[in-house]
Amino acid sequence: MRLTILGGGGFRLPLVHGALLGDHAAGRVTDVVLHDLDAGRLTAIARVLADQAAGVPDAPRVTVTTDLDEALRGADFVFSAIRVGGLEGRAADERIALAEGVLGQETVGAGGIAYGLRTVPVAVDIARRVARLAPDAWVINFTNPAGLVTEAMARHLGDRVIGICDSPVGLGRRVARVLGADPDTAWIDYVGLNHLGWLRGLRIEGRDELPRLLADTALLGSFEEGKLFGPDWLRSLGAIPNEYLHYYYFNREAVRAYQEAKQTRGAFLHEQQARFYAEMERPDAPALETWDRTRAEREATYMAHNREAAGAGERDASDLESGGYEQVALALMRAIAHNQRTTLILNVRNRTTLSVLDADAVVEVPCFVDANGAHPVSVSPLPAHAAGLVLAVKAVEREVLAAADSGSRAAAVKAFALHPLVDSVTVARRLVDGYTGAHPALAYLR
Repeated sequence: MRLTILGGGGFRLPLVHGALLGDHAAGRVTDVVLHDLDAGRLTAIARVLADQAAGVPDAPRVTVTTDLDEALRGADFVFSAIRVGGLEGRAADERIALAEGVLGQETVGAGGIAYGLRTVPVAVDIARRVARLAPDAWVINFTNPAGLVTEAMARHLGDRVIGICDSPVGLGRRVARVLGADPDTAWIDYVGLNHLGWLRGLRIEGRDELPRLLADTALLGSFEEGKLFGPDWLRSLGAIPNEYLHYYYFNREAVRAYQEAKQTRGAFLHEQQARFYAEMERPDAPALETWDRTRAEREATYMAHNREAAGAGERDASDLESGGYEQVALALMRAIAHNQRTTLILNVRNRTTLSVLDADAVVEVPCFVDANGAHPVSVSPLPAHAAGLVLAVKAVEREVLAAADSGSRAAAVKAFALHPLVDSVTVARRLVDGYTGAHPALAYLR
């Protein structure tokens, strides 16, 4: 089975490769094709993968290419993990938004809109090429903003593109662990959009144990989301929000923490990864050791500004464990390729799952997966406060898609102005001016 990975020079790629190395089942991936526009990054990551595979007799064969069409031909699965504009672009997104007093996070608020406007045209081109060159391939989208990008690609690939994210998986595992349950056997009632969802129940042997958690202040404050949001607010919601909802519920605190920080998350990662890739240019650099050390630092500082704003302290060791999006991707691929039926939280077209949204809107919900793809499981309606937020953010995503399709600057301004975390049409216009001036990839807006 042949797997093509777009963005194959990306820093997190060895996590996916490590999961593949642990898969010894019949019909596993035998060939991995890494595609990236940056040959130097490809070479660096290929070295890390070679170190990982040392001593694994049935490791997949890895090849690299900068030719997209060559990478796609013959693919059974395509993992899309591209970053248009690189981490330098992410740092600019954050800086421009913060200068206007609004959030510039990679997937939330103004930063997420800017990243989406850069990424959607490229993702659409990839989708069209997949449809032409590998029409039987399944596309698994890692690229952020994951829900928005998956919806853009679905307009050309239908249900053969599925978006994944490790945030709901991590949330479910933390809640299950606190309740003394096995995360792999608990049923997680989770619903929303990518980076905008709520865990509303966790069933163990048919019994919902979330009320027990909400009633126990000590338990509720013992894990990441409890520390971020506080037990009182979680009890008020009657649910556990995805950690990214901290940007909405505590927006002023998050923006202030970002403004007062020595550097933004994007700037930190840009500098950190620049050091990693520069170090990897040395032939004698220990590839896997260098990568692993850099990864540990990256994970330990994840959402550090939010934890600082909430007084949540350092991340627990259990939150630093791997087994996130790469394991979701592997489970998804196995289920489709070998009809190994399973249930996963995925980004898929809504159909009739959430009544407040139309059938083509991409949502993040539990899905039953088999050889025919991912099928969203019926969920109970969202409460009014959550439905309102989901509708507002989906409207913003639709304006981003309209702007990317038409090149309309007015649609781009509308996307920014309608977002709940942008408080002025005037600010929205200045944001569009700032982002189009900073990013050549947005020259299409007129």
